[in-house]
Amino acid sequence: MSARIAQTTGAEHTAILGLGVYRPARVVTNEEVAGPINSSDEWIRTRSGIKTRRFADDTETIQSMSVAAARDAIEAAEIEVDQVDCVIVATSTHLLLTPAAAPRIATELGMNGAAAFDISAGCAGFCHALALASDLVRCGTAKNVLVIGVEKLTDTINPTDRSTAFLFADGAGAVVVGPAEEPGIGPTVWGSDGTQHHAIRQDKNWVEFFTEIEEKGLDAVRPYLAMEGTAVFRWAAHSLEKVCRDAIDRAGLSTEDMEAMIPHQANGRIIEIMARVLKLPENCALANDIEETGNTSAASIPLAMEAMLRKGEAKPGATALLIAFGAGLSYAAQVVTLPNWK
Repeated sequence: MSARIAQTTGAEHTAILGLGVYRPARVVTNEEVAGPINSSDEWIRTRSGIKTRRFADDTETIQSMSVAAARDAIEAAEIEVDQVDCVIVATSTHLLLTPAAAPRIATELGMNGAAAFDISAGCAGFCHALALASDLVRCGTAKNVLVIGVEKLTDTINPTDRSTAFLFADGAGAVVVGPAEEPGIGPTVWGSDGTQHHAIRQDKNWVEFFTEIEEKGLDAVRPYLAMEGTAVFRWAAHSLEKVCRDAIDRAGLSTEDMEAMIPHQANGRIIEIMARVLKLPENCALANDIEETGNTSAASIPLAMEAMLRKGEAKPGATALLIAFGAGLSYAAQVVTLPNWK
């Protein structure tokens, strides 16, 4: 008879214990981004719902923004840094293939030996990381997990690209996931549709770029983020209702129980469509941080969550539906209890 491998068990329930964010100092208006794409404030507002966004400067990096957001999340969770034993960073704009950003972030935070790794699931990255964190705590692999969604999308966009230049922005949001007396994070409904991989993508891979450098020298054009906005809009508008309803059903709740909905801040029109088809109750607050923050990809849900709490549109303890979708195309949704924030 072979030896029996021992198993660990963790918390019965998990919750988001604390939330922190970092918003870059520089506020960028539509007028500033409209010129290079031959556009206007009215055109941008009509198509996206964006009025302003934040652009990071050279000192505001993936690491520095993550550390700032994480410190506030840990403080809001009312735990010590050494009680966090895993860090998950969701990002698509840490422009270094290796090493990951997470180990250096953990070290700067003062963690000693914590597991730390990055994941890449586009704009759905935060909800993917939240699912992993909850499962790690429930399985006993970790006691408390720091989840960070962070992007510096201004490093990846072409300021003359009419499909992306006005949409994307920078920022970071972090939460601490840990054990709870009552369920605070519902089952995750997630998946992907690789037939739509072309809809949001890097327009050339690095090998192609290096080949161009060898052939063209300084005339080589660097890779940029590219998006087929119409394809993404149609896919999201027709595919995400079922994902949202499944997440609510798996949480054992109904749409009438939702006190807030926090979708990925991709486009104001998509947000409005999703809220309408779900027939959310009148008292359900709808996150619309895209107006002031733009599309920050993996950072958008925690940033939107903080904005709702700060403005009093929702309160800690409220029941909220999170839904995110992005490059891949990937998607994830879960129902959560809103946390304390700083």
